[in-house]
Amino acid sequence: MASESLRDRALAYHAAAPAGKVTVVPSKPCATQADLTLAYTPGVAEPVREIAGDPEKAYDYTAKGNLVAVISNGTAVLGLGKVGALAGKPVMEGKAVLFKRFADIDAFDIEVEARDAEHLIDVIAAIAPGFGGINLEDIAAPDCFRVERALQERLDIPVFHDDQHGTAVIVAAALRNALELQEKDLGKAKIAIVGAGAAGLAIAGILKKLGAEHCYLSDVHGVLHQGRQDLSEWHRPHAMAPDGWTLADMIADADVLIGVSVKGAIPLELLASLAPRPVLFALANPDPEVDPWRARELRPDAIIATGRSDLPNQVNNALGFPFLFRGALDVRARAINAEMLAAAVEALASLARSEVPEELYAAYDLAPGTLQFGPEYIIPKPLDPRLRSVVATAVAQAARDSGVARR
Repeated sequence: MASESLRDRALAYHAAAPAGKVTVVPSKPCATQADLTLAYTPGVAEPVREIAGDPEKAYDYTAKGNLVAVISNGTAVLGLGKVGALAGKPVMEGKAVLFKRFADIDAFDIEVEARDAEHLIDVIAAIAPGFGGINLEDIAAPDCFRVERALQERLDIPVFHDDQHGTAVIVAAALRNALELQEKDLGKAKIAIVGAGAAGLAIAGILKKLGAEHCYLSDVHGVLHQGRQDLSEWHRPHAMAPDGWTLADMIADADVLIGVSVKGAIPLELLASLAPRPVLFALANPDPEVDPWRARELRPDAIIATGRSDLPNQVNNALGFPFLFRGALDVRARAINAEMLAAAVEALASLARSEVPEELYAAYDLAPGTLQFGPEYIIPKPLDPRLRSVVATAVAQAARDSGVARR
């Protein structure tokens, strides 16, 4: 009954007039003849001439500098898989809502019926001039890697696949704090990642850049090692396990176990083999790879995080992408690079270690003082009012320092 009730409420929410979750509101007055003269002909010709002479002036005379395209081909929507571009539109609209709600960024959702990765690349590149950034969403691997890389090479605005790097940033920030609490070092920790899709590979990549040296991954076909002949160019750099390792071998004595797969991907009985004081992130949504309540019973010494909002330590991408783009747009960045991602990791981790403002307790209907840095609070809450100023500022500074900022 609970799921039916949620279904009914969700459908009613989206169907309420006007249908959907986004609308377009003019930012300038258009009520008089004088307004029309400026908004359209003949006045609009003046910014056209300016931009034709200097394309950078589009940031001064249009919405480009605060506008992000949220783009998907509908091939990997949530946990629903290849539902198609149109069926993915509610998710893309939701992403646009979060951009506006958390970072005051305008976003258009664009759903593309693409024939293949090359077609999708060409479509996005063709429409990119009107936007200050491109947020790729719900594109299945391996096409997501190919699309992102090609667009980053072709365009001079940030291109960011949130399912990869957004997830990786939040996981890295949460893991940094969890390892501190468990008195473990990232460089020495054995890290096992169950799931080698877009998120799993990005998590492995960012953790290695931050100093992890013992990071292993598995997919539906087994543990990634160099003896496998079915690995793509994106998987092979992460195939670090010894030949012949099983999932049980990968998990045995692991200090960190991260699931970015599907329900049941982590056998409950393998949790006993984890190292003392482990970190367990089971991030499949809405059903984690392993039952978090049973995991808590079996490993009371573990720090546990999930993607669920009804449990402590929610790893939520809303903590990352709005503020990464806010920082990038504020300095008119040409890209979102590794330095900017690392800055976001540090900013998020530091926020969880600082005192929580009173308004956050009110937003979550919690008693003051109940959110303290510790095993059940290793990452900030999405409604934390400090996220925009702290994370976006750190990202903007990293963009300047690394040379990708226009201003």
